[in-house]
Amino acid sequence: MPRPVKCRRIGQMPVYRSFSPDDVEAGESVRMTVDEFEALRLLDGEGMTQEACASQMNIARTTVTAIYDSARRKVADALVHGKRLLIVGGCCEFTPMEISQEIMRKGRMAMRIAVAYENGEVFQHFGHTAQFKLYDVEDGMITGEQVVDTNGSGHGALAGFLQAAKVDALICGGIGMGARMALADAKIKLYAGVQGNADAAAKALAESRLEYDPDACCDHHDHHGEHGHHCGEHGHHHGEGHHGCEH
Repeated sequence: MPRPVKCRRIGQMPVYRSFSPDDVEAGESVRMTVDEFEALRLLDGEGMTQEACASQMNIARTTVTAIYDSARRKVADALVHGKRLLIVGGCCEFTPMEISQEIMRKGRMAMRIAVAYENGEVFQHFGHTAQFKLYDVEDGMITGEQVVDTNGSGHGALAGFLQAAKVDALICGGIGMGARMALADAKIKLYAGVQGNADAAAKALAESRLEYDPDACCDHHDHHGEHGHHCGEHGHHHGEGHHGCEH
């Protein structure tokens, strides 16, 4: 029986997940995993030694060497042959983040919702979120609330911040593709394209009736009213479908 793969610790999720040549239409794609990206970032971007990189990623130095060599071959393939480079997947875990304020205790059966938050409203630009409001939900009822500061965490760190806060689902306005993938890597359900009062949005999600737009991006999230989905309709029920209210 093969030895199980040890998850690699990721200090910073990639903000940009797709690179394509401008002068040709890329017909093929090269897929680089997040842990391969992290090895490149630490070794080439940060100038770490392989020993330091291995310690940072919580893996053996020989594993770092193998991951790094694979990443460099994929970059070369994309550059030499004009292929699109995608950064997705991998056996990864986030570096534990230190949150400067105490987070309310989460019940064993609770679902924790985070809402990108500003002045009581759903903030419309996820990557610049300064605060989240957390809501704990049990049996369709909100049982706890707390506003937390992100302390300047940017695109690449917000998913790790939410994971450290034990968040299961995120409600926000516009959000970029890199952040979407980071949230997916962190196993956090996304409800994008939401506008209006944050408390009302959290209550609607708790009651499986939140209207949202799974395709909302930072540059066209105002289209939510035309292309919205309704949480609890069209197969989006608890435990069903990618965009449902399951937790």
